[in-house]
Amino acid sequence: MIKQASAQDCSAISVLARKLWPHCSLQTLEEEYAALLAADECAVFLSVVDLHPVAFAQCQLRHDYVEGSGSSPVGYLEGIFVDPEYRQRGIARELVRRCEQWAKARGCAEFASDCELTNTDSLRFHLGVGFTEANRVICFIKRL
Repeated sequence: MIKQASAQDCSAISVLARKLWPHCSLQTLEEEYAALLAADECAVFLSVVDLHPVAFAQCQLRHDYVEGSGSSPVGYLEGIFVDPEYRQRGIARELVRRCEQWAKARGCAEFASDCELTNTDSLRFHLGVGFTEANRVICFIKRL
C-alpha cells in the first residue's frame, strides 16, 4: 500500500530517510520532515507492507531554474528509498508515479531529479523509471 504521508508518519519516514542519508541525525531528519509534511509545496509518499513502512519518496515544487527544464514550477524528486529486502518489486516505480501525479495536479508540466555522478545505481534507476539525462555538472568551491 502506498499513501501520502501525514504528520503521524514523520517518525517512520525519518527512520527510512536516515538509511538514505546516514550522515544526518534522526532528530534533524524528524525536524525537517515535520516541516516538510506541513508544507503545501511538498509531499511524501510512504509504502507500507504488512503494517511495516518499507519505502518513501519525497517530492517538492521548485520555482527556481531546474536543469533541463523549460517550465515552472517543476516537480522534483528530492529523495527516494526502498529497504533492500523490498527492492525489485516495483515499489520505487509506483512511488515515482505517485509523485508525478502529485506534481501534475499542481500544474507541473515537467518532473525532475538528480543524482551524484558516481551513483550508477541511482542513474540506472532514474533511467529505468523514464527520466532522461539533462546534463552533467561538476561543482567547485574555494575557501577564501
